[in-house]
Amino acid sequence: MAWNPGTYLSFEAERTRPAAELLARVPNEHPASVVDLGCGPGNSTALLAARWPKAKVEGIDSSPDMLAKARCSGIGADWVEADIANWTPSRPPDVIFSNAALQWLTGHDRLLPRLMSFLCNSGTLAFQIPRNFDDPCHTLLHDVARDGPWAGALENIPDRCGVLAREDYFAILEPHAGRVDIWETRYVQVLEGEDAVYRWMSGTALRPFAAALEGGEREAFLGEYRSRVAKAYPRRASGMTLYPFRRLFAVAVR
Repeated sequence: MAWNPGTYLSFEAERTRPAAELLARVPNEHPASVVDLGCGPGNSTALLAARWPKAKVEGIDSSPDMLAKARCSGIGADWVEADIANWTPSRPPDVIFSNAALQWLTGHDRLLPRLMSFLCNSGTLAFQIPRNFDDPCHTLLHDVARDGPWAGALENIPDRCGVLAREDYFAILEPHAGRVDIWETRYVQVLEGEDAVYRWMSGTALRPFAAALEGGEREAFLGEYRSRVAKAYPRRASGMTLYPFRRLFAVAVR
């Protein structure tokens, strides 16, 4: 299920803004070791390297295509291909940072304590994940998946990944942290161009559905989803589309 860095970065400003707002709440002043889990093409890693130029910064991602883009970015970081679920640091980091990556993994009740255990004393785990899985962009995706002749090929794709309620995240993190800061933000993103929400989803949640189909069936599925999502998020006369998007943020200090 390959990632396309170009498709992902077509909304670079919107995807990077939550990373900047998460980073602003990380309290560490002079960390020696900083890790960006699920670094993608390096847009969030660039923020980390800029804030802490003397730190050893590592970008971790499972996608060779994303890492290839990151390596060409000129960012002062080491790039490592690894699966977050199995990743272990070579030394205890001061900061583990993750922008819109952990939603792809299940078992957060086990994953987050594991990540907290890797931190040095007073180290920080900071992550941001989408919490918009009840919005039309996602519900329509699963409606289309169930409605057509492709249903059998798509039936095993999960409907909301591993994301939990905000109270659950506090309960998971509290026993392992001296301080936990959790908040949600609902952005009203203003996207330009035709089929804006469809193009956004093509870089993320639509990927596994498209990858499971081939040929005419794939094109028919994508066309039906494109049509339905365009009605749910109509393009304004100005050419802009409003795309509300809720995200959950957490900063936990060990």
